[in-house]
Amino acid sequence: MENRTAMKKYLQRLIVFTALLFGIHTVALAQADPIEKVWLNGQKTGKIQIYKAKDGKFYGKIVWLAEPNRDGKPKLDINNSNAKLRTRPVMGLLILRGFTKDGADEYEDGTIYDPKNGKTYSCKMTLKGGKLEVRGYVGVSMLGRTDTWTVAD
Repeated sequence: MENRTAMKKYLQRLIVFTALLFGIHTVALAQADPIEKVWLNGQKTGKIQIYKAKDGKFYGKIVWLAEPNRDGKPKLDINNSNAKLRTRPVMGLLILRGFTKDGADEYEDGTIYDPKNGKTYSCKMTLKGGKLEVRGYVGVSMLGRTDTWTVAD
């Protein structure tokens, strides 16, 4: 009888613990920001995962490349102005940094790094429906270029 009571208490605790885990997971998913996804760039050459860091800002890293290799080896950040960083792989590279959310669908005060030319630009992002407009610029936003990203499959 004592074993049965102990088993019953154990099962009750297990059910409560499991319910709590699922509840916490559901709340975390419900609070995810709409840009926290994997995005396919406009040229369809790369996928960037955008996430919110502990500092409350948004960042993005390259998680897929259509052509991940150069001469049979992983592509490196060879155009970086800092010679010490030219040996780091492009795959996994953090290219979006420090965005803050402004309103329902605007993200600003961040930067975007372009591994094709090794330059970093001021950047803002705007969520429009299921697309993300990413605008890199120098100085003022009018002097820049916009790339439209779509949610990756």
